Amino acid sequence: MWAGNWRLIHRISGRKSEDLTPHKNQVVSESVHGARLAALELQKKGCDVCVEENTRCKCAAGETDQGLKIVENDVNGGEHHVKANSSFVHSVINMVGMLIGLGQLSTPYALENGGWVSAFLLVSLGVICAYTSHLLGKCLKENSKTRNYSDIGQNAFGMKGRVIATTFIYMEIFMALVSYTISLSDNLTTVFAGTHLSLHWLGLTTSQVLTMIAVIVALPSLWLRDLSSISFLSSGGILMSLLIFTTVSCTAIFGFVKANHSIPVLNLHKIPGISGLYIFSFAGHIVFPDIYKSMKDPSKFTKVSVVSFTLVTALYTTLAFLGAKMFGPEVNSQITLSMPGHLVLTKIALWATVLTPMTKYALEFAPFAMQLEHMLPYSMDSRMRMFIRGSVGSLLLLAILGLALSVPYFQYVLGLTGSLVSIGISIIFPCAFYIKIYWSQISKPVLALNVILIAFGFISGILGTISSSKSLIESIQGAHRSP
Repeated sequence: MWAGNWRLIHRISGRKSEDLTPHKNQVVSESVHGARLAALELQKKGCDVCVEENTRCKCAAGETDQGLKIVENDVNGGEHHVKANSSFVHSVINMVGMLIGLGQLSTPYALENGGWVSAFLLVSLGVICAYTSHLLGKCLKENSKTRNYSDIGQNAFGMKGRVIATTFIYMEIFMALVSYTISLSDNLTTVFAGTHLSLHWLGLTTSQVLTMIAVIVALPSLWLRDLSSISFLSSGGILMSLLIFTTVSCTAIFGFVKANHSIPVLNLHKIPGISGLYIFSFAGHIVFPDIYKSMKDPSKFTKVSVVSFTLVTALYTTLAFLGAKMFGPEVNSQITLSMPGHLVLTKIALWATVLTPMTKYALEFAPFAMQLEHMLPYSMDSRMRMFIRGSVGSLLLLAILGLALSVPYFQYVLGLTGSLVSIGISIIFPCAFYIKIYWSQISKPVLALNVILIAFGFISGILGTISSSKSLIESIQGAHRSP
């Protein structure tokens, strides 16, 4: 029964080659499923989705916005003939755009707490993640029918591999959305400093009321079925992320804040906690198969990975040192909250940080919503299907809102996400998949390297999860003890 259900889910939310198409020349969203949405635009062009066994679909020949020409889609045979036209440069832009996101807010905080020696950990994780990205490319090359991250898991370990991979995918989405909502709450409070909207009869503070209003404003986006609108929200989120980096850099470059604080050499006892923050910054491996399959020359995927991770690692390292040098021990877990409130650049950065989560909700919920809608009876009225889809999405978002307001500790939730989930998706799983798929061909040195990385991932993940969980529990208990 579960095997059949997972096959159905795969046919719907784990679509094959057309799911790999970026929308026009946008960078791929930070959402791990964002790159799959644009291809579903084909449904509006008369391409039927086949979800039943032994059903064959044929799409009219045509071009998607990005340039993937769909010739034939045979669900039963699993063959999808496409002509991928994504260039090397565009693939780099896709991957860089995918990686730059929420993690950049916390790198200065992580460096200040871990010490400047921890920058070697940041760079090392960038190198490791570039290598594991290369491994995913090798796994995709080994089997041309493998189209996405869950496919690789199934190719390596069967249906159990698919179930585990998919479970981690959705865990990361859920926990990332909680972190986004916490960030939204923190930055809204700063944007509307001096505003009083407390609802004492509900026990809600100004910050909580503002966050509720923002989430309610974002709720209608969950009812969107126009995929081009969702794709527009995706590109908006990426632009906001780039804007945050630019404003922080300009604050230091133009001398609005003097970068004259000293950074500790090493705080060894804090390394487990900040390792989760670092690894979350490089979490993006779920969407890398999409980038691989969209490339005109997939043999250059390794070069794309090296160039992309080099750029992103350099960006993160630069931002980390800038923030730590500018604000020292007072640096906030989100760099935007440390910037001087009177600066126009600060206001731009704060609003960019506020708008980013609001652009992510519809995109992140799309895989859940599409899966739910396709599981509903086919005879159900389209309006009722849309109502159920939107209602369930809204309830899930409200649940995330409640959780975010209950545990408003950004750095610990983000660190826990990185240590508990992202390190598996970005390091442990790719190495395990590669070893299993290439077992008969792999050399002893390469096998040893991958086993070491798996062990490193497990140890770092366990220590980081314990550290972040402990800090989170202590913060919650401290908040309950305070009046």
